Amino acid sequence: MTLMKRKSFLPTLPQFFDDFFTREFFDWESHNHSTTNTTLPSVNILENNDGFMVEMAAPGMSKKDFHIELDNETLTISSEKELRNEVEEGEFYTRREFSYQSFRRSFHLPKTVVDESKIKAKYENGILKILIPKREEAKALPPRQIAIS
Repeated sequence: MTLMKRKSFLPTLPQFFDDFFTREFFDWESHNHSTTNTTLPSVNILENNDGFMVEMAAPGMSKKDFHIELDNETLTISSEKELRNEVEEGEFYTRREFSYQSFRRSFHLPKTVVDESKIKAKYENGILKILIPKREEAKALPPRQIAIS
């Protein structure tokens, strides 16, 4: 992230276009947080001609711990989990520290690029994988020769 000093509240036209074209495809800068001051799960985003693969490192969780929602052009992955340890009869706590985890990560998915109806998710070996296919019209075409007349 680059900090820029601006002299006015209204950006000039060149600055507007610079800002527009330098944004990341998955804009998540202001939409991600953890309400419990725990670490946000790390994310890898892979892209190929067919689509995107979001990989989220979340060891120790199960697929029922996640909530994945697509609202308009925003894909949100969230989780809330409270760990409870049951005690046997005759045992008592001399000290117990609660364990509660929650996070929320959001990604912008432009409808012109992503086929929203075919998004799939899978959790395996501590990694949540979300496959986000591209629309046919958004896929790169192979190079072709153009004849000169």
